[in-house]
Amino acid sequence: MAGDPPSQHSDKDPDATPTGADLGWTALSYLIGGMLVWGFIGWLIDRSVHTGGVITGIGVVIGCAGGIYLVIKRIGAPPPGPGSS
Repeated sequence: MAGDPPSQHSDKDPDATPTGADLGWTALSYLIGGMLVWGFIGWLIDRSVHTGGVITGIGVVIGCAGGIYLVIKRIGAPPPGPGSS
């Protein structure tokens, strides 16, 4: 009902700080997504140029580098924990 408190099984608070697992899945999806997208673009170019897979490999490497860039840019380094100086 409208006046009832939210149940414990409700959706997560969108303003909550993501957990370590959430950050890990996000980083993994950036890396895999970048490799798939740029690898596919390289494969399309490779089919039209007939270079035997060279441009596909270059596309995968560029996608991996882009994924790493996104992980660093969006997630960043974790804050220092207790005892680190």
